[in-house]
Amino acid sequence: MEDPMVISRSVSVPLSEVEMRVSRSSGPGGQHANVTASRVEAIFDVANSPSLSEEQRKRVLARVGPRLTAVAQDTRSQARNRELALERLRARLTAALSVPRARHATRPTKASRTQRLESKRRRANLKRARRRPGSDDY
Repeated sequence: MEDPMVISRSVSVPLSEVEMRVSRSSGPGGQHANVTASRVEAIFDVANSPSLSEEQRKRVLARVGPRLTAVAQDTRSQARNRELALERLRARLTAALSVPRARHATRPTKASRTQRLESKRRRANLKRARRRPGSDDY
């Protein structure tokens, strides 16, 4: 991936702020997995990043904490795993920075109120029909 990593229109993070660690991948793979360091872990220090504004930093810290990590060990290639880890890191940072839309309270429509009352009436009649006949029913 190119430098810097673009998160949104207003946010981009230089790759120098992302710490990359490599290690041996777990799972099957035979001799290849035993000798190559193909697992890649991308770590972004949210608390000390100069790329984020104070408001963005607070939002990300509240959602994911002081460090954001992404791990990739899907392929045998370290280069491909590096790309996957950076892409996952970018996706997590994008999700943490997103501002949820405010919900505006709405009122139920007349048709929905009528439908609800009608279903209650049907249910009450059904339950009434199941009862044992009383003395007033004769």
